[in-house]
Amino acid sequence: MSHCHDEHGHHGHDHSEGAAHDHTDDLTPALQNHIYQQIDFGAINTLNESDSRSGSKIVQKTWDERLDAEPELKSDADEQLLMHIPFTAQIRLHSILIRTSTTPSAPMNLKVFLNRDDLDFGTASSLQPTQTLELAQSNDVQEVPVKRALFNTVRSLQLFFEDNFSQGEEDETIISYIGFKGEWLKASREAVNFLYEAAANPGDHKMASGVGERLGSGIGGAGGRDGT
Repeated sequence: MSHCHDEHGHHGHDHSEGAAHDHTDDLTPALQNHIYQQIDFGAINTLNESDSRSGSKIVQKTWDERLDAEPELKSDADEQLLMHIPFTAQIRLHSILIRTSTTPSAPMNLKVFLNRDDLDFGTASSLQPTQTLELAQSNDVQEVPVKRALFNTVRSLQLFFEDNFSQGEEDETIISYIGFKGEWLKASREAVNFLYEAAANPGDHKMASGVGERLGSGIGGAGGRDGT
């Protein structure tokens, strides 16, 4: 399984099972570009979850709660889970954060679909995903990078956990935390009105360039403060 922990600020730490590790030093780099307030928690839907709304609850955990044992998401009838996670802004996704375990119940692969609200297990199994990610058996929060060029206009993500490390022996897949890192874009009403004014005065290039600055300031503007 290919996971480079040193890409997300864990240089030199002992990540062996049971090793004591103070995660307070991870706080600042981990919260850079953290997507949290832009998630529509109430509209998250998880198929095959054993406890109602448990999928939403693990996404709603803040960064400070990422290592808490409860709540956790468990699959019900078999090892598969399918999550629909919408956002309230347009997202440019950089990576997915996930915490599983060192047990056979840890998911092995994650198929990620972009902006689909029509998926069920049949279609998720047959369609080509936007990207397939390999996961590790770990008690740590894994940061799994995505191909950014494929995730520039994210309105919703569909996460399909198709199998776990039990190789078919264990029907229960367990996940305790999911988070996201990236940038977000929100065009305010003020910026839209400003565009109309600029259109009425095409010679005023200074006003037009101001729109770009105003819009650009909304990209990831509050990401570093979310989830604390």
